[in-house]
Amino acid sequence: MPSWRPMAPNDIPGVMRVGDEIHRDLPEAEAVCRERLALFPEGCLVLVDGEGAVTGYIISFPIRRGKPPALNELLGAIPADADQYYLHDLAILPCSRGQGAAAEGVGRVLGVVGRYPTSCLVSVYGTVGFWARFGFVPEPVDAVLEGKLRGYGEGATYLTRGEHT
Repeated sequence: MPSWRPMAPNDIPGVMRVGDEIHRDLPEAEAVCRERLALFPEGCLVLVDGEGAVTGYIISFPIRRGKPPALNELLGAIPADADQYYLHDLAILPCSRGQGAAAEGVGRVLGVVGRYPTSCLVSVYGTVGFWARFGFVPEPVDAVLEGKLRGYGEGATYLTRGEHT
């Protein structure tokens, strides 16, 4: 049974393998993953199988409300005035799906989310229904955010979750 643990720098090659398989059309540079882990390690988890191989990951971090980064964009720093939590990516290989790992991982991240008034994410691949189970709902976007969403592919949807969800 796969299990979640904090991501470490030596997990990055495995994270990149999972990302390359799951997000073939949405690639991100290794430097982006490394930076996010360095800036906010408590928001980065890996799912490992019985042999310790990475079969999934979650990357999340605080942002300014309504201002998630574009795909493959370096952050530079976590804003000192961050007031929203961004779930950037949840990816799980097919071999580890169907065992409750996604819900468990999201539950762990939502523990961090509780320190912020709201959380958000960009839903891709038609996953709005999955995220709705955790209280995320579509929210209208401005032109700047709409431009960022286009980088996430057709059907990308900006979702938020309020403090009372």
